[in-house]
Amino acid sequence: MSKLDNQERDDLVFSAKLAEQAERYDEMVSYMKKVAEMGASLGTDERNLLSVAYKNVVGARRASWRVLSSIEQREHEKGSVEKEKKIREYKQKVEEELRDICSDILDVLKNHLVPAADGVEAKVFYLKMAGDYHRYLAEFLSGDDHKAAAKEAADSYQQAMDTADTDMAAMPSTNPIRLGLALNFSVFYYEILNEPQKACALAKQAFDDAVADLDTLSEDSYKDATLIMQLLRDNLTLWTSDAEGADDAPTMDEDGTAIEDA
Repeated sequence: MSKLDNQERDDLVFSAKLAEQAERYDEMVSYMKKVAEMGASLGTDERNLLSVAYKNVVGARRASWRVLSSIEQREHEKGSVEKEKKIREYKQKVEEELRDICSDILDVLKNHLVPAADGVEAKVFYLKMAGDYHRYLAEFLSGDDHKAAAKEAADSYQQAMDTADTDMAAMPSTNPIRLGLALNFSVFYYEILNEPQKACALAKQAFDDAVADLDTLSEDSYKDATLIMQLLRDNLTLWTSDAEGADDAPTMDEDGTAIEDA
């Protein structure tokens, strides 16, 4: 990479950091997408900036979609046909935005980031991201489109798990990226595939393995790793309560998206 390219890259990363501080995430996405498309592998900070940018942009739409779905259900129960139709049209607009965002990052991952991944950790990070964005598509798609998105998500998550298993030295059980992968893969089993037993088994295995290896946890990773471990345990508590039909089950909407790429 030439000195000019390096300067452009530094300028884009600085602009992305400014956009993050200003909470202008659409612009942050634009800056980091350009960095990703420059060809060279991303450093850890750059990788995290890209993840934060897309996560905030897609997260806002996912939240909007959930709110609209809830209102749509309410109006449906009231028999408000005209209102329900209007809500559905508005929801479709949000779905189009979600589809565009997910397709955008999935294209960047497939054509730039995964091929240029420098090391096992980076590759697992990107494959996990691919699983996440296919999962977000599966959340609102239906029919064959839903099945296709779910299959792509499952394949990406499994490939990430297999890649992590090839180098336990680089990706020990306490590695935050590995834990985040287990967290999100288990959520995929629970929410998308409706397989609570597999979800619980995966989350429990990841949690137990990490607990057994806590003494090997580096100081740098301690906060992120223990935070994700807590989310794994919270999900296990919730899912177990759901399975038992407990009335006092905790109310949660936690799929790790706040810290999955820590």
